Amino acid sequence: MDTLKEKFSEKALPMAVEVKNLIKEHGDKKLGEYTIAQVYQGMKSITGLVTETSKLDPEEGIRFRGYTIPELREKLPKSVNGGTEPLPEGIFYLMLVGELPTLEDVTNVANNWARRSIVPKHVFDTIDALPLSTHPMTMFSIGIMAMQTESVFAAAYKKGISKKEYWDYTYEDCMNLIARLPRVAAYIYRKKYKNDVHIEPDPKLDWAANIAHMMGYEDFNVQRLMRMYMTIHADHEGGNVSAHTTHLVGSALSDPYLSFAASMNGLAGPLHGLANQEVIAWIMHMREQLGGGLPTEQQIGDFIKKTLEDGKVVPGYGHAVLRKTDPRFSAQQDFYHRYIAIDGKKDDLCEIVQTIYKVAPPILLNTGKIKNPWPNVDAHSGALLMHFGITEFDFYTVLFGVSRALGVLASLVWDRALGHPIERPGSITTEGIKKKIAAMAVK
Repeated sequence: MDTLKEKFSEKALPMAVEVKNLIKEHGDKKLGEYTIAQVYQGMKSITGLVTETSKLDPEEGIRFRGYTIPELREKLPKSVNGGTEPLPEGIFYLMLVGELPTLEDVTNVANNWARRSIVPKHVFDTIDALPLSTHPMTMFSIGIMAMQTESVFAAAYKKGISKKEYWDYTYEDCMNLIARLPRVAAYIYRKKYKNDVHIEPDPKLDWAANIAHMMGYEDFNVQRLMRMYMTIHADHEGGNVSAHTTHLVGSALSDPYLSFAASMNGLAGPLHGLANQEVIAWIMHMREQLGGGLPTEQQIGDFIKKTLEDGKVVPGYGHAVLRKTDPRFSAQQDFYHRYIAIDGKKDDLCEIVQTIYKVAPPILLNTGKIKNPWPNVDAHSGALLMHFGITEFDFYTVLFGVSRALGVLASLVWDRALGHPIERPGSITTEGIKKKIAAMAVK
C-alpha cells in the first residue's frame, strides 16, 4: 500500500465506524427541518426539488400528473393498429403539458419525432470505434455525447440568447434527442449481439414499436411490451439518481445532451437501472444452483435465505420510498397473465418470478431489517423480455434509459421555463455535526 493510501485508510476507516455509531445514537436529532440520519443516508425524504411531471407516494406508488399506472393504461391513447397498451408519446405529452392527450395529440408527437429521428453518421462511427466488449450502457452514453454536436441550445447560447428563451432551445434539443434514442439503442443492440447487421426504422410504426422493429422483433406482443415498458419506466419523480442528475447537470446550463448522458451514467449503477440486469442474473444463477427447471417454493425460499446469510440482497426487492408492491411490477404481472399465460401456456422464468413474489416478502419481513419487502419494477421486467427472445440482459438498462428520457427531459424543459437556478445545496462536516450534537446536549 502506498503511503498516501495508507494514510487515508488510517483516517477514513475509523471514521466510518464513528459515523455509523453517530447515526445509531443521534440519527433522529434534527438539523433544521431534517435529521442527522437523513443528511448521512442519501438525503432520503428531504424535500429539496420541484418536479412537475410525477410524484412517488409510498403507499399509492407513482402518479404521472396525478394519474396512476392502471389509470394511464386505460386512459392514454392506443395504437390504431390493434393496440392495447398506451403509446409512450401520450405519457410524454401528459408530463410536458399536464393534460391527457387525444389520439390526434399523440399522432402529432409521433410524426414530430419521426421528422427529427435522423442520427448523424459520426454518432455511429463513434460507437463503432469502441471495443465490442464495451458494456451497452457505456456505448449508449457515448453515443448520446457524440450527438451533442447537434445541440441547438449550445449553439444558441454561444451566440447569446435571453434567459426567457432557454426553454425554447431546450425543448428543441429534448425533442430531437428523444426522437433519435431508439435508433441509437437499436444500433448498439444489433452491433453487439446481431453480427453488426442493422435494420432501418419503419416510418409506419410508432416510437416504441419501432424500437422492437429495429432490434429485429416483429411479434405484435413485443410491440405491446415495448409500449408498456416505455410508459411505466418513463419517470419516477425528481429525486431518483437519473432524474436528479439530469436536473443537477442541467442547472449549470449544460445542454440536454450533456445532462442526459450524465443521467445515463447514473442509471447504469447496480443500485439504480442496472438492477434489472442483476435480477435476471440472480434468477439464472439460482436455477443453475438448483439443477434447472421450475424450482419449488421451498427451494426458492431456501435460496433466498442463503442469499441473505451470505450478506447479499435479493435483487428486485425493496425500494427507497415505496412501502407496497410497485404498481409497475403489477402492470408487468398483468401483462404476463393477459398476453402470455393464456390457454394453458406458461413461461418458466415468469413463473419463477411469480413464485419469488409469493415466497420472498415474508422471508424479508422476518429479518426485521427491511421496511419494504415488496418487489419493485426490476423484479419482473427482465423475465418478460427474456420470454420474447431478448435474452441479452446486459442490454436491458439501455431500454430503461430510452424510456427514462421521456420523463427527465420533459422535466428539463420545465426547469428552463421556470428559470430554476443552478443547484447548490449546503453541506456540513462530521466534526460540525458532532459540535451540533454537543450543543443540543447542553440545551
